[in-house]
Amino acid sequence: MPLKVLLNGAKGRMGEAIIRAADPKVFEICHRYDMGEDPCPGCPNSDVIIDFSFHEATLGLVKLAAKHGKPIVIGTTGHDAEVREEILSYQDKIPLVWSGNYSIGMNLMFYLTKRAAETLTEIFEPEITEVHHHFKKDAPSGTAVDLARRICEGRNWDYDEVVNHGRSGITGERSPKQLGIHALRGGDVVGEHTVSFFGDSERVELKHLATDRKIFAFGALAAAKWAVGKPAGFYEMQDVLGLR
Repeated sequence: MPLKVLLNGAKGRMGEAIIRAADPKVFEICHRYDMGEDPCPGCPNSDVIIDFSFHEATLGLVKLAAKHGKPIVIGTTGHDAEVREEILSYQDKIPLVWSGNYSIGMNLMFYLTKRAAETLTEIFEPEITEVHHHFKKDAPSGTAVDLARRICEGRNWDYDEVVNHGRSGITGERSPKQLGIHALRGGDVVGEHTVSFFGDSERVELKHLATDRKIFAFGALAAAKWAVGKPAGFYEMQDVLGLR
């Protein structure tokens, strides 16, 4: 029997990509909701929930998932720290898979970025650049934030202390213990992320280009299938792919 999926954000770009990518032998997207619609009726009859909507809708959907004991896969970004913390508080009740990017290639880049941050000494100064289409509503991207967190884990840095969102004015010399994130917006760019480690007379770069949203859709569906039957807890795409 195909897994019954409740999809929140069904009319968005990612929602439509997930509907197109879903193999009907494996998934039945039987409950489709979008902004302003109430997902409560479809939740009890779903096997798993996928959320690619708007950051203001995620917490309510997680509470609904916890009420009915349903695993949830979250691809929505743009939450502030307080809301993120409250969402994560439900990890002891349901399987909660949350990633800023569900691409298999990008998740390998997450892994390599952390290893690079660990391996390269602190004379290599890290910077992140991300490029997205002009419709994207939040900045920096959730993927850029995830990359920054991997660098901070590798360097044992405090994210809130070292991250600098762009630069303007008389900033002074760059501190060695600093991580710049720069967001570019324009055109129809699906997603482009570059992590640079600037050293003395050399530079190391890791780069990922996304040219079709189907890569994220296939990843999100793989995560949804994986999450069904898992114990309550917080998971990332790294767990789904066995990279942790």
